[in-house]
Amino acid sequence: MNKSFQVPSILAKADWYVQGALSGDIRPYVYVRPDNKINTPGSRHHLDWFPMEPICKNPLDTHELEFANLIYSIEERAFGPANMAMPRWVFYDCAIIPGFVAGFAMRTSKLPKAIREVLNISADHPMDWTPLSLFIIIPTMAKGQWVAHNLCAINSLLPEKDRFYGLGFLSKAFGLWYANVESCLGMTQWGSPALKLHTHYGHMQIVTAYTPVHSHAKTVTYKVEVNTNCWEKFFTREDDLAFLEKYQPNAMMIDPGQEKSMIELHSRIQDGHGPYFLSAADIAAKKLTEPLLIYEPKKEHKYV
Repeated sequence: MNKSFQVPSILAKADWYVQGALSGDIRPYVYVRPDNKINTPGSRHHLDWFPMEPICKNPLDTHELEFANLIYSIEERAFGPANMAMPRWVFYDCAIIPGFVAGFAMRTSKLPKAIREVLNISADHPMDWTPLSLFIIIPTMAKGQWVAHNLCAINSLLPEKDRFYGLGFLSKAFGLWYANVESCLGMTQWGSPALKLHTHYGHMQIVTAYTPVHSHAKTVTYKVEVNTNCWEKFFTREDDLAFLEKYQPNAMMIDPGQEKSMIELHSRIQDGHGPYFLSAADIAAKKLTEPLLIYEPKKEHKYV
């Protein structure tokens, strides 16, 4: 038992995290080649959520291949049904070489039966740690800006009763915190449940509302200035008063079932209008198929 670990009360809903942190059986991991290691991890964002020492694994070490295979297996099975599984060479060329993978892992000897069955891991498996989630994050040429390339967790493969509440959210939060990310770009599809998660890392600006250069044209590219004050709202479901103070809805909406609305909004962005934002509270209150409000800065908060 790690008696020195103080569990932040805001994380009480994530009981797997609380129990795992106290016992030492669940820890964050960083899967990163030595040249890409962060020099001063967690120094930018003042947060007491991740005091445990992360497990560090080197993807260039063939002894860590099985850990990589499990990361890849979770991703492939999560995104395969939508025809968006990541080719293995992309995982290496575009994720491992320029960036890194973060997430949570559990002692293999402590894995619940449901996870053993899903991952086909025997009770006497010799591997020390088993990944439960993955967040791939890649630096861009813009200073302080990273791309959130991929996020998924074992939850997508488990029945609801066996899922770990907030596992995906905390995996991305850990990666952003660990890498001292200032600005984060990401991509997801309109109507995806991922929108309900990604809007909680900072105020979400729409960079593209329609993206035909992507395999799925109905993709939104978003940018957030990472703000840990927003993170608690994921657990409390409270309104983001700072967002409501700065932004107001305008006359436009995005209908996840109507490509025309995406094209119209993107045309306005291309013409220099905006910036436009999405509200975490609005998305949380609606079904995935319902139209979403588009927000813009109030006059007193207009961008220069």
